[in-house]
Amino acid sequence: MAILNTNYSFPPMKKQLSFFVFSLIFALPAFAQDDAAELAKKLANPVSSLISVPFQNNTDYGIGTFGGTRNTLNFQPVVPVSVGKNLNMITRVVLPIITQYNITGEGQKQSGLGDAVLSAFFSPKNSEKLTWGVGPAFLLPVGTNDFLTTNQFGMGPTAVALKQINGWTIGALANQLWSVAGDPDRSEVSQLFVQPFLVYNWASGAGLGGNLEWTQNWISDQTTLWLNPTVSGVTALGSQKIQFAVGPRLNLAAPEGGKADWGWRAVFVLLFPK
Repeated sequence: MAILNTNYSFPPMKKQLSFFVFSLIFALPAFAQDDAAELAKKLANPVSSLISVPFQNNTDYGIGTFGGTRNTLNFQPVVPVSVGKNLNMITRVVLPIITQYNITGEGQKQSGLGDAVLSAFFSPKNSEKLTWGVGPAFLLPVGTNDFLTTNQFGMGPTAVALKQINGWTIGALANQLWSVAGDPDRSEVSQLFVQPFLVYNWASGAGLGGNLEWTQNWISDQTTLWLNPTVSGVTALGSQKIQFAVGPRLNLAAPEGGKADWGWRAVFVLLFPK
């Protein structure tokens, strides 16, 4: 079995990220700044009335005892639906596609789908001071490998609140999931996810910000914490509006034996404005 070589040097990666950032900045004037600024503002808002299809790729190195590597591509379509004169329902799916080496044991590899999370936020169409949304979240046990799934169907509440002013977006998203059905031989799920975020967008559509991803497993009393700073930009490929984002991932806390040395995130988003 071929095992991924994780002995990467930092300088080539830094050069690649620098080239990506500069290419991104020079690509921004591809369409009107007003359009770019408005799209960037909507993208910073998880409950905006914008159809988008993000592909978020996270690669993490030096995980655990065997110095493992994990790549997670999150497919995250967001679709707003009008459910009344003053109310939108914003549906959001997070489906992880995972490949990992040397995580469960030396020389071991797993790949496939992880469990998906489906959220539905009910949000007012017009909110002047504070933008917010609340609704249900569902854990769907669609994982294709025993190491990548909980084998538990879960549900619970989710909520988001944010403020946008003078190019700034500050807010937080959270959900709590509990098992309601599943494999009795697997551990039940009781998990909290909290994601504070802060972004500043310029008129060009370029942005600088980041988020904190805190996952608390109440059953095992384990905490996972990631800090994800990113630089982003909105541009167009022909008539297709897109967003790019890239940045490092810092693993601040993890269960014993599961902390990563470092990682990076790259995001590509297809935008479908009305």
